[in-house]
Amino acid sequence: MPDHDPEELDSFAAILTQLLPGTWTRELRQHTAHDDQFFLTADVWDMNRVADALAQHALKQDVILTSEDGRRLFLMDHPRYEDEFLVAAMAPADTHAEAFRGVPEPDGITITADPEQAAAAIATQLLPRYETALAQVQDNALGLNRASAQPDTLVLNWTESGDLTATTDRAEVAEVLTAHGFVHDPGQQTYVASGDDTAHQARCVRAAGAALGALNIGVTLRNAPHRGTPATRPLPAPRPAGANTVRSR
Repeated sequence: MPDHDPEELDSFAAILTQLLPGTWTRELRQHTAHDDQFFLTADVWDMNRVADALAQHALKQDVILTSEDGRRLFLMDHPRYEDEFLVAAMAPADTHAEAFRGVPEPDGITITADPEQAAAAIATQLLPRYETALAQVQDNALGLNRASAQPDTLVLNWTESGDLTATTDRAEVAEVLTAHGFVHDPGQQTYVASGDDTAHQARCVRAAGAALGALNIGVTLRNAPHRGTPATRPLPAPRPAGANTVRSR
């Protein structure tokens, strides 16, 4: 592999930082062990020529170019031609792997040793693909974060007798329910808040709902039948259009 002198690679990178759009910094890295390169280049966002070069050649040095907004470019010597380099985007760090699903890699390009031509090629060929892929990954990551932030939901079902029952196989949920007045019915594998005293029943649901909310678990009431006016104040029945959710303050 016709590696350039490290100072030559670094000098070329320094000129690129001045010519690329925006503000960029650089970091020259030198590698003493071939095995290290697979860990150090794991974020290179390429499945084409740059990936092939890294797989087939020992990497002695590279440069990481970093923009002010955190974008990173990977620069290395071309494995065959002394007057060329390879440059590729680097994937955003600390991003869930699922966020990359379905997003094409913004594969790297070959650039000449002429800094002005190289910067122009990066700006017109690589960076637009990088921006598109990065925006897709960030959007996917946002969707994943929103999904993970949504609480689980425990469904409380009304019975014809006015009891509220819940079924769960989660120990922490069962512990909350029993701690706040629900009684475990092992025969039905349910937890029951009796409707004999609806005021007490409502207090149990509110207390359990608040405790479950602290665990990021919502509580939903479903399937309330029509009931006559009880002797004590009832727990409000769900709206006909759908289920109510008990929320803690």
